[in-house]
Amino acid sequence: MTHPDSAPTAADGGTPGTAGLPGGAFPLPTATTEDERRRGATVALLPVGSFEQHGPYLPLATDTVVACTIAQAIAHAYPVLLLPPVTISCSHEHAAWPGTVSISAATLYAVVRDVAESLRRSGVDRLVLVNGHGGNYVLGNVVQEASAEGRRMALFPQAADWEAAFAAAGLETSAWDDMHAGELETSILLHAHPHLVRPGYETGDHLAGDRRHLLTLGMAAYTGSGVIGRPSRASARKGQDVIDHLVAAFAEVLAVLGR
Repeated sequence: MTHPDSAPTAADGGTPGTAGLPGGAFPLPTATTEDERRRGATVALLPVGSFEQHGPYLPLATDTVVACTIAQAIAHAYPVLLLPPVTISCSHEHAAWPGTVSISAATLYAVVRDVAESLRRSGVDRLVLVNGHGGNYVLGNVVQEASAEGRRMALFPQAADWEAAFAAAGLETSAWDDMHAGELETSILLHAHPHLVRPGYETGDHLAGDRRHLLTLGMAAYTGSGVIGRPSRASARKGQDVIDHLVAAFAEVLAVLGR
């Protein structure tokens, strides 16, 4: 891999734009085909989010925003091809709340496989799925199958990556207890997109540690608000520290993909 300084930068349009929306965020990559020709990336990032309830104070697109925030930060640090996000995925456990939309696991599986195949035809033979929604279990199966076929694919962040990021950022809630719309997600949005966070997170705490029947009963069996976590502990500083830790940790993913 070349050093990121040798790749096109934001100044010449080579990395995602940062203008166009309130808060200085643009939702899609803005690099041109010439930018990508110069970059010569062999690794692509596909952010995978969701469109599901995140309590009364975070947007339905929170998981997509989180995945894009992580992927954009990585793309600014490493010479990778940043793809636009998958914005609707497997959110069936949130179906009790208005606005939630899902696709089947089979559809998500097919989309990721098709994207990977298209990338290979264009010379990018390694793909990282930057997942922002814990309910996208099928992504792990896609990566396993690709590896068995001799194709390089990775899933990031995984549980161990999140655990390490929690510790590095000093989050006060465990990753298990901070499941949804809690300290982690609220902190990331307070850091990167504070205009998306509405009032109410300060008093939105709700814990439900025993969720053994979640897949059968859905989220509504464990929370009335849609929140499981402690958003009151969130801060922009914690959000920045989480992102910084994940960007640094991504170097190991690139090393593994390069073996």
